[in-house]
Amino acid sequence: MIRILGKRSSINVRKALWTCEESGLEYQQEDYGSGFRSIQSADFLALNPNSLVPVLLDDDFVLWESNSICRYLARKAGREDLLPSTPQGAADVERWMDWQATEFNTAWRYAFMALVRKDPRFQDANQIQESISAWTGCVQILNEQLQKTGAWVTGSQFTLADIVLGLSVNRWKMTPFAHPQMAEIERWYTALNQRPAFRRHGNNGVA
Repeated sequence: MIRILGKRSSINVRKALWTCEESGLEYQQEDYGSGFRSIQSADFLALNPNSLVPVLLDDDFVLWESNSICRYLARKAGREDLLPSTPQGAADVERWMDWQATEFNTAWRYAFMALVRKDPRFQDANQIQESISAWTGCVQILNEQLQKTGAWVTGSQFTLADIVLGLSVNRWKMTPFAHPQMAEIERWYTALNQRPAFRRHGNNGVA
């Protein structure tokens, strides 16, 4: 059985758990990280030298990096609806996944650490506002994309892009600052909430 190492409160672990459930794959989740088993232990570092969760174990295969784990799970399950097999179809989904991991994540980091984690190293008011503006700008880009498709991130089909971006938008919505109304984001977020796996692992009270 697939094992997912990482605590359920981690946004990146939740990507993997949500993907497992959407893919119909059985899995076992094991708590690692702050408050649970150490990610600094020699055994864990042998699996992921970055000391980060999640880590996927599938027999003797070890994989880290959450978006790569999501891709692996979809391919293992043969779910071409989640990740198409055609070069252009796959590239379209993976483009949005990569954007989530780079521009989107970079934008939210300072504001999230200041306003949710209350980290004293992230308390410069100007940098908080700059982060909020950049973060909201990313959500506006997504809103424009959803307006074009009228459905999911890459078109009429729910894909891995919706999983990784759904969790990112959940974090944006739950972080305490003024959020402008975006009609397409709200439509899409309502549609995500019709999916049981999103209610368990996305919009579940955890940012």
